Amino acid sequence: MTNPDIIFAPVVTEKSAMNAQKGIYTFKVDKRATKTQIKKTIENQFGVHVAKLNTLVTKPKDRRVGKYTGKTKTYKKAIVTLKSGETIDL
Repeated sequence: MTNPDIIFAPVVTEKSAMNAQKGIYTFKVDKRATKTQIKKTIENQFGVHVAKLNTLVTKPKDRRVGKYTGKTKTYKKAIVTLKSGETIDL
């Protein structure tokens, strides 16, 4: 797995926007990526220092369209805390 393939996109929600002001950023990442790989990729790609890294795999949610039911896709989410004074321009 190469480094640019690990990070898919930033998660853009109200909560993640408020956390970004505190230096905490959220990204969708590859499910097979480890914390070490994610940390190295973020540090190389954005030129910052990661202080803390938490990961979680989202659960699928039930959705209905008419009489058809299904589930949303799951993905791995990385919550990255940067060292004080550093920011990422998304």
